[in-house]
Amino acid sequence: MAGFRDRGVTAVGQLVIPHPAVTLALEFGSGPLIVDDAAGRQRRGNLVAGLGSGSDALWVRGENFEAVQVRLSPVIARPILGVSPGDLNGAVVTLEDVWGRQASQVREQLCNASSWKDRFALVDALLADQWQAGSRTAGLPLDPEVAWAWERILVSRGQARVDRLAAEVGWSRKRLWYRFHTQIGAAPKRAAKLVRFDHAIHRLVAGEHAARVAAACGYSDQSHLHRDVAAFTGSTPAIAVGQPWLAVDDIAWPDPNAPQPDRRSARPDSTSPQSRRRQPLPRLVTPDGVSARKAPGTQIQQPSR
Repeated sequence: MAGFRDRGVTAVGQLVIPHPAVTLALEFGSGPLIVDDAAGRQRRGNLVAGLGSGSDALWVRGENFEAVQVRLSPVIARPILGVSPGDLNGAVVTLEDVWGRQASQVREQLCNASSWKDRFALVDALLADQWQAGSRTAGLPLDPEVAWAWERILVSRGQARVDRLAAEVGWSRKRLWYRFHTQIGAAPKRAAKLVRFDHAIHRLVAGEHAARVAAACGYSDQSHLHRDVAAFTGSTPAIAVGQPWLAVDDIAWPDPNAPQPDRRSARPDSTSPQSRRRQPLPRLVTPDGVSARKAPGTQIQQPSR
């Protein structure tokens, strides 16, 4: 999980970059957190976004908002949310639609917390309680074949073939499509494309050349990569890689398998991942005035890139 704060200087909405996770935004600041879609629909306050946030471009805006963002693997989302990721179907809904009155109670508790450390601990305990309660009442468990297929898609960074996944679990392609879509919230092929896109866009942000990224990530050519970026973000790679949510991603959601660059000269308050547990949480403020803080350790982890 990560904490975000807008300092009141965000001029326009920021483009949301889809991620292979179910996302919770627990807002508690003085101003509302607002998500707009391409059709002009608007959601405010505490929000839940399904896997990849659907197929429409989304923008986040607001002034003086604060929020804790949680990325949940779709494999564990159902017991925590009380609904299947398949029921979300990639849409953005208010947390009240999912948790009812409890969503307002969570906001009040976050407002009363005196530090980010306390807020992370509060959310961590909340998710653990939801998991325990939901595991007893959430209905049918996730099919182990679906969980295995999702893991294979993650490990292959989106390059696993759906027909091979179906053959390895002993299902027909049609059965895997139905069960996977119902329980994960996206069809296997789209889920794989999303995971591949997520890996590719972060390599582009790191400064790798688009042609090299396309070849390494299994795209047929550079144009294929560009089409995927346009499909998921509604923008070109050059625009997408400059989005603030990606700019803070390596701080808010560090890849545990990636080497950690030394940023001490750029941000004197930064610390290495090993030392963060006993130091103030690192903070990165983007040119758009959004700051991010990462929890030093949580029980609920996001999928690896």
